[in-house]
Amino acid sequence: MPVSLRAVIFDFDGLVVDTESAGYLTWKEIFESHGHFLPVERYAQVVGTDFKTAYDPRRDLEELTGRDFDWPAMETRRCEREKEFHHTLATLPGVRDLLAEARALGLRTAIASSSPQSWIQSWMEKLLLRGEFDHFSTVDDTGKVKPDPSLFLHAAENLGVVREEVLVFEDSLNGLRAARAAGMRCVVAPGPMTRHLDFTGAWRRVESLAEISLRTLQSAW
Repeated sequence: MPVSLRAVIFDFDGLVVDTESAGYLTWKEIFESHGHFLPVERYAQVVGTDFKTAYDPRRDLEELTGRDFDWPAMETRRCEREKEFHHTLATLPGVRDLLAEARALGLRTAIASSSPQSWIQSWMEKLLLRGEFDHFSTVDDTGKVKPDPSLFLHAAENLGVVREEVLVFEDSLNGLRAARAAGMRCVVAPGPMTRHLDFTGAWRRVESLAEISLRTLQSAW
């Protein structure tokens, strides 16, 4: 029996709003303050996942300097600096248009993020997007982060759709790997942290979500 597109699942960090670049800039400043440079390519390993499963800048800096650091204190200062960057952020191009188009087409929508629910909901309030999504799946729900597929599978189950009916929007390689492991088609719109990566296996790769029409993708399903 043929299947059709019935639901769209969005990543959050780096796709809906570019919090990934803000995080990188804070770590870059920390490295520079200790005489070292943090390349985007190295930091990008953590985009879409967490420090436990991928690159850990804390461990990296300790190895580079041969020093131990008071990470709780440094993290407090880093988060304060990150909030300064956050004040300048807004939804990335195409996000609101896609949500409006999904609603017009009767498609269900969700966010599936490796971040905690508190982080996602605070941004939903800031961006006035809380009512635009039908569901939110986060690490709090599955206990696992991308590239594990559980976040996408959890979101699909709560949207009442099967994997073949889902389109995933991602910006990271870890996100693409998770979508593929979940058996879902994935459109990748890389950001500044991930444009250098090889996204072989994506259903589509675009420079911006503003390039996408759900109607066009639906007809190609």
